[in-house]
Amino acid sequence: MSTRKYLILNGPNLGHIGTRQPEIYGSQGLDSLPEILKPMLGEAVGEVELVFHHSNFEGNLIDRLEMARREGLDGVAFNAGALTHTSLALADCLAWIGLPCVEVHLSNIFARTDEPLRQKSLMGKSCIGVVAGFGILGYALAVLALERHAAKLQDNK
Repeated sequence: MSTRKYLILNGPNLGHIGTRQPEIYGSQGLDSLPEILKPMLGEAVGEVELVFHHSNFEGNLIDRLEMARREGLDGVAFNAGALTHTSLALADCLAWIGLPCVEVHLSNIFARTDEPLRQKSLMGKSCIGVVAGFGILGYALAVLALERHAAKLQDNK
């Protein structure tokens, strides 16, 4: 079977996952993601390649999504941070690039009732699903969902 490549894309203020406000976002960094994925994917873990990118700038995130399309990547696990709730530009990009995307949030955005804006997603309608509230495990769950989605597409061919 061929290798599948997934982009792990992070937006503003997510360059310090594992050290930034661990009481909200957890203390594990993205460097632990491959080890977390091993038991979830089993033997298929060797068929998955992760490409990591972080930017604090909306335009750079859009450029990276467009590049992922040109590169023919198989999907995106995307934590856009606060831009999830405010960026029509990112939502528009996800709507046209044609890559399966899973929206990821470290915290449970739906439990953040003190900040109702954080409970809304402009990009969600262009995603195959949302994972929220599981910290770094959310990225692994997103990759697993992308793998299942790819398998379903393959079965339908």
